[in-house]
Order: sequence, then structure tokens, then C-alpha cells
Amino acid sequence: MAPLEITDLDALKALAHPRRQRILQHLGLHGPATSATLARALGLNTGATSYHLRELAKFGFVEESAGRGHGRERWWQAPMRDLRIPPRTRQSEEMRAVLDEMVRLEIADDLAELLRFQERRDDLGAWSDALPHSRGSIRVTLDELREFFEEYIRLLNRYKRPDDETPPGARTMLTRFFAFPAMTEDDEQEGVD
Repeated sequence: MAPLEITDLDALKALAHPRRQRILQHLGLHGPATSATLARALGLNTGATSYHLRELAKFGFVEESAGRGHGRERWWQAPMRDLRIPPRTRQSEEMRAVLDEMVRLEIADDLAELLRFQERRDDLGAWSDALPHSRGSIRVTLDELREFFEEYIRLLNRYKRPDDETPPGARTMLTRFFAFPAMTEDDEQEGVD
């Protein structure tokens, strides 16, 4: 799966909208859905979900799911893609503002999902053990960090598979990768005059 960098500001704005993020998250977790199904699941009206689906489709973030639906019923899915954003040094100020807000919302949603899992964890049988985590640090150059990230993405992509290739008993796992420089005293002092 070749990476696709999103450089169009309108596409990024479409992607960053909070309701669209929720729609994409739902499609990623639960698979294809209609606007009515999404409306019920997300507490929205069908007019709103239809509009947001069309906006996402305009930029290829969702597509119609072939072979589903009857009559005017349309099923939507999020295609499997490796979407990337440009490095911060190539972002305009407006792009940075949009992306910063998008990341903030994504992290908040991920944290809410993690807390939901923790609250229900004891009800999940063997899956209650499904919370591997690691917290640590590494010492790398910027080039090595890029290489590390690409290896991580290759590993994730190895396990992204369509329904017909997913083994019985498999569950969707939410993943999140963070890597950022530890702030030093010098970094802290740069902002102080």
C-alpha cells in the first residue's frame, strides 16, 4: 500500500471535521454502513451524515461499498489507505492550525475509547488481556526516526486486511503511535526572554 500524502487544504479541512472523524472512526471499526446506520450510531440525523459522507467521498476518504444496498440505499466504506500529512516544515500556517485541531480531536477520541475499554475490560473474557503497551525512550537521529516510523507502518499494514481475509476470532484493535522529542532545559529556556 503506497503512502498518499494529503497536501490539499480543502481535503484536510474535510478530513479534520469532528463529525467526519467520527464517521471515519465508525466505518473503520464496524465496516460499511448507510447514512441511516451512521446517524443512529452517532446520534446525528441522516441529512447530516449524508452530507458529511458526500464531502468525504469528494476527496476519496470514503467510497460506495459495491454489491450492497437495495434501491436508493447507499452503503459507504473507508478504503484501506496509508494517508499521510506533509511534514510540519512544509505546512502553511492555516494547514498547521487545521492539523493541530484534528490531532487534538483524534487523541481525545482515542483516550475516550481507551477509558471505555478499561471500564468494560473485565466483561471481555480472554480479550481483557488485550492492552499491550510500552512506554520508553529511544535515541535516534531524525532519519532513524523516519525509518522507525516506516517500519511501524509496514507492520500495521501487514495486519490490515479485508473481512474475507480476517481469521476467525480476530477483533479490530485501535492503535496509536507517538514519538516526540523529550524537552530539554535548553528547549525550555529558548521560549523565555
